[in-house]
Amino acid sequence: GMLINVSRTIARAEDPGRAAAELRDAIIAAIGSSGAREPVAGGLPADRAALADSLLEAGCVRFGSFTLKSGAQSPIYFDLRLLASHPRLLAEVARAYAQLLSGLTYDRLAALPYAALPIGTAVALQTGQPMIYPRREVKEYGTRAAIEGAFCEKEVVVLLDDLATTGGSKFEAMERLQAAGLIIHDVVVLIDRQGGARQALAAAGVRLHAVFSMTELLDHWEATQRVDLEKLRAARTLVEQ
Repeated sequence: GMLINVSRTIARAEDPGRAAAELRDAIIAAIGSSGAREPVAGGLPADRAALADSLLEAGCVRFGSFTLKSGAQSPIYFDLRLLASHPRLLAEVARAYAQLLSGLTYDRLAALPYAALPIGTAVALQTGQPMIYPRREVKEYGTRAAIEGAFCEKEVVVLLDDLATTGGSKFEAMERLQAAGLIIHDVVVLIDRQGGARQALAAAGVRLHAVFSMTELLDHWEATQRVDLEKLRAARTLVEQ
């Protein structure tokens, strides 16, 4: 009783057989965990609903008026750097990433500095998978490495970040990793702000996986009445139609 529209994703993949197998494994993993993921108000499974509320309570999500890196004004701000100060919440976030990663095939994790470094470390501890990270600035002393950590050429890495908006920072990191001979098929984030990153990455043959979309979070907080309706309406104007 389920129809999944993935033909283009698989047909245009670099390795269609591998892409189909990864999708199969993701479906099996989702079915296997469905018994403990009963939906609550807002449509989120219970574990993700609790995580969404914990992010709000920890101040990782704020409503107001904020200036983004691009200079644009935003009525909502995600400050996931705060996770480093909330170890239990960070561990819950790592488990959510691990669930998404369980359906993927890869050799190493690659976390983006700086916000994703504690997240990536927590995920590595949760999964037992090795982690590397591309430097933003290459040191003029020591090894002068552009990528920190041990890896081998032609290994497959999964890019980890906190958020996805337009995808710009992902492409910058991907260039450094690919220049070192590494292969990237997937990017995993906590929140997809739905600003075009998914489409931009897909055009480059890379899949975006998110624990939450911004719409899912806003719908949940509206259904559970945890955030003022006017604030939610203002935040919804940012979601790409």
